[in-house]
Amino acid sequence: MSSPTLWTDRQGAPIACVEKLKVLRENETELRQTLQDVFEDALLMGVDPDAMRRHLVDMVAALKELNA
Repeated sequence: MSSPTLWTDRQGAPIACVEKLKVLRENETELRQTLQDVFEDALLMGVDPDAMRRHLVDMVAALKELNA
């Protein structure tokens, strides 16, 4: 497993709030599992692994920011 993510705010300062870090870790764990499941399903259906990775990267790149 990789080292823990260092979450930072928009100014680059580390997020220190314990509750925020807990939610971020839980979300990351859920997302990793969902992405793995989606990836494995695609491969079982014959999708090229590199093509699926590119598709997932494109999906992340298309995420829109909330108006902060």
